[in-house]
Amino acid sequence: MSLKQLIELNINGEVREVLVEPRTTLLHVLREDLGLTGTKESCNAGDCGACTVLIDHKPVASCLTLAIEVQGKEILTIEGLEQQGGLHPLQQAFIDHYAVQCGFCTPGMILSAKALLDRNPDPTEEEVREAISGNLCRCTGYTKIVEAILAAAHHK
Repeated sequence: MSLKQLIELNINGEVREVLVEPRTTLLHVLREDLGLTGTKESCNAGDCGACTVLIDHKPVASCLTLAIEVQGKEILTIEGLEQQGGLHPLQQAFIDHYAVQCGFCTPGMILSAKALLDRNPDPTEEEVREAISGNLCRCTGYTKIVEAILAAAHHK
C-alpha cells in the first residue's frame, strides 16, 4: 500500500495541487485527476506519441513519466496552446491543411511540432518528419500533417 502525497504541478501556466501515489503517471493525473483529456492514452509504452506533452519545452511521453518527477517543471498540454481565446497557429494550420482525420494523434503531433518550431522556426521537411517521428498516425500518410507544420512555420 503506497501513501499518497500532495504535489504541485505547473500545468499550462497554472500551479495545480494534486494528491497522488508515487507510481501515478503524469498521463493519469492529467486525464483523470485534472480533466485535461486532450492528452490521449493509447499504448502506455511510450511508442505512439498520443500522450505527448511538453515538459520544459521538450516532447515527453506522459504515460512513462511519473507525476512526482515533474514537480517544479513547466508542463504544457494541448489545452494550454490557446491564445487569447483563439487557436494557436499550429492548430489552425492543421485545420486549414486537412491534417486532422480522427484527431486521436493530433494533440501529440501539434505539441511535438511546437517544440520543433520553438527551437527551429524555419525547419526543412526532413526536420519536420524527424520531429514527429515519435508520433504515430493510423489515418494519414503524414503528408498533410507535414504540410500543416511547414505552413505554421511560415505563418510566424
